[in-house]
Amino acid sequence: MSYMNEGTVDRVVRIALGILLLVLGFGGIVEGTLGTVFKFLGFVPLLTGLAGWCPIYAIGRLSTRTSAKKEMVNAR
Repeated sequence: MSYMNEGTVDRVVRIALGILLLVLGFGGIVEGTLGTVFKFLGFVPLLTGLAGWCPIYAIGRLSTRTSAKKEMVNAR
């Protein structure tokens, strides 16, 4: 039984967005208040993408993940 509620594309987008925000914030590309916000906000999509689970999706009982059976067939 899996608790993941994010599909592959959703996870890749979240990880890329998280990394981008962290680079912009910690890299000094965006400074000031917005840079500080990026430093903290970047961890949210990064961690949810790595975990494959989004608490907001869970509250709304949403999922972008295909069924496990479909994923097994597509992996072959």
